[in-house]
Amino acid sequence: MTTPHPTDAELAAQPAAYWTGVAHEALIAHTRVRQAEAGYTQPQFWLLRNLSPHDLSPDGEGMTIPQLREAMASYLRPEDDLAAESEVLLRRGWLTRDAADRLRLTEAGEQARVDLARNAPAIRAALHEGIDDADYVTTMKVLRRLIRNAGGGTVA
Repeated sequence: MTTPHPTDAELAAQPAAYWTGVAHEALIAHTRVRQAEAGYTQPQFWLLRNLSPHDLSPDGEGMTIPQLREAMASYLRPEDDLAAESEVLLRRGWLTRDAADRLRLTEAGEQARVDLARNAPAIRAALHEGIDDADYVTTMKVLRRLIRNAGGGTVA
């Protein structure tokens, strides 16, 4: 789609939708590889986060798989199988399931969530290598403006 070292004019003519899609796929793939190397999947981490009263759970009362799918609808990928991922976490003792099919975080699961969250700074650092904060902030502002211009979301 582009030459190895495009000029600023060539870059300005590039389609943002194409490059944001390429970036999205590359960033997700990188993140998931690093998480797999640490022994867990991104959907497993999301399950722990969504079930934790110290993170995303509104009440800590547990949720069913359909409720979790709904809570994660904006970031789940088509290949993410929450039922299968939750079975892994049940076997690890990080989740329990009650008679109403609600999954709940165990004490070990809460500790795992805290421990796994410690991987995020290294993943972020690898992705941000060679990018100074000012350039990153500019990129985020531009992306947020593109989203607003496209009529998407509630980006402020």
